[in-house]
Parts: sequence; structure tokens; C-alpha cells
Amino acid sequence: MAVSEITPEEQADLDKALYDALNPLALAIRSRETGLPADRMWEADPVEVALSVLAAWKAVDVEVRRLTARAAATAGSYGASYEQLGAVWGITRQGARKKWPDAVSRPASVTAGKSTLALFGGTAELVQSSSGGWCWTGVGADGASGTAAGGTLHATAEEAAAHAGAFLKEHARDIGDQS
Repeated sequence: MAVSEITPEEQADLDKALYDALNPLALAIRSRETGLPADRMWEADPVEVALSVLAAWKAVDVEVRRLTARAAATAGSYGASYEQLGAVWGITRQGARKKWPDAVSRPASVTAGKSTLALFGGTAELVQSSSGGWCWTGVGADGASGTAAGGTLHATAEEAAAHAGAFLKEHARDIGDQS
């Protein structure tokens, strides 16, 4: 997948949506800093107003970086490689690994055709069959058990790990569920 370009119309819509979302945050920051009501923000020193807007953009930047890292980790949990993450972001594989060091999970080193994968609070065991193909069995954080569909053998340990990872993601315990 190559870097996606957006159309000028999409850019204009994005700009408007971002400014619409940013304005209340900038007003709140300015009001907190000065003690003035938000409706008087524009009466202040233009430098101070501009700095309030900049502070709001910083808050948005921090949140976008957090959500970007989450999206990269989600893609990695489904089996995306650093090469794929980098291609989407317009950077190299090495750049993607540096930007999101924990996004792509690697199964533990394969020893004698066996490996264990721990993700999302669950575990899966990857096993190489005598024919050379790979299968998996797993238990999700919610207690659900699963195996490769219909005894499917995957060509590589990485492919089996991707399928097992998808199962573990599907059966992760909800963050709000503490039982």
C-alpha cells in the first residue's frame, strides 16, 4: 500500500474539521490562562491569542501521535510488517521501527518447530507440522479457545502468528472489564 494522497476538496474539509475542533480548545486554554471569559479571547494581545492557539495545536499534535501509535500497533497486531507500516507512512521500514518500536510483535524465537505468542492478555502456541506447515492453538484473555480454522496449515510461522494474533485480539478482555 502506497502513501495515500488526499484531494484538494478532502484537504479543505479536513482543515475545516480541524479548525472547528481546535477553536473550543484554544478558547478554553486562553480562558484558563487569563481568567477572562471565552467570548473576550479576541480582545487580548494578539501574540497571547496566537500562543493560545499554538498551545491548542500542541495538544492536538500529542493526541494525534498517540492515536497514530495505537493505529500502528493495531495494524501490527493483525500481522502488518514494519515495511508495510513504513510504506503507508511514507518512511522506510527502519523509520517505522524507530517511530513505533513496539507496533509489530514478533513471536518468540522458533525452537524445534514450536513457538509461543503472548498478546492482548492471551497466549497461542505455534507448531510446525511434519509437512512443514504451521498451525496454532490459543486461549484468549476472555477464556475463549481457538485453533487454526479447520486445521489449516500456514506456510510460515509469521502467517500462523498473524492469524493467532487476530484471534487473541478478538478475544482480548475489554479495558473496562476487570472481572
